[in-house]
Amino acid sequence: MLWPYITLASAAAASYAGYATMAPASQLYGRTLTHGSDPSQMALTFDDGPNDPHTLHLLDVLAKHNAKATFFLIGKYVRQRPDIARAILAAGHEIGNHTDNHPNLILVSAARLRQELSDCNKALEDALGRKITLFRPPFGGRRPNVLRTARGMGFSPVMWSVTGYDWSAKSADEIVEKVSRQVDTRYKPQGEIVLLHDGGHLAFGAERESTVEATRKLLERYAAKKFVSASGLSQGNQSSHSTKGLG
Repeated sequence: MLWPYITLASAAAASYAGYATMAPASQLYGRTLTHGSDPSQMALTFDDGPNDPHTLHLLDVLAKHNAKATFFLIGKYVRQRPDIARAILAAGHEIGNHTDNHPNLILVSAARLRQELSDCNKALEDALGRKITLFRPPFGGRRPNVLRTARGMGFSPVMWSVTGYDWSAKSADEIVEKVSRQVDTRYKPQGEIVLLHDGGHLAFGAERESTVEATRKLLERYAAKKFVSASGLSQGNQSSHSTKGLG
């Protein structure tokens, strides 16, 4: 008589384990930074660059609003345009490793995982002349070995609390509406980490003008907040979502 319940429990556990591989807020497979403790702060993060010309346009917008952001760069694009990576750093923004080719890391071998991180890291260090310590898994996909390997290589994993779905949005206003709906309805305000994209993983030169314009509008809409890098977010008394001790 217990078998139906055991089967149901096993199915539920398997379902949750699968969900945890992609859900940005899940801590099942290891601690990651998902948000800060200070609601007066906001961290804008941009994935899949560097990208010409939209990354450079974003730098102009951020500079006009005295805002700092974090860019998670793809290694193969860094090798293609190291000058843009250097421009990001010169503007005072934070840079993270987003793998070399943007695979879903839950589907790759341990050797491929390490190679993706290592190759991207080399591209970044060659371009920037400095060590990079942040990492974001493509698509948010991770298993225990993904985070364990990343930490062993000196990276702290960063996820997000809000996404603008800008890869499929039809306009800047749609991106802003999606972000503000999540931020403004938060039951307990926090320092949000917003996921946006300055490039596209499928090809260099992806169209991201809507993201650039949406960023301008978000900076204006939340002008009372301080826009900081992911590492600049206050953590307060948080423990489960902090990067403390992950390096």
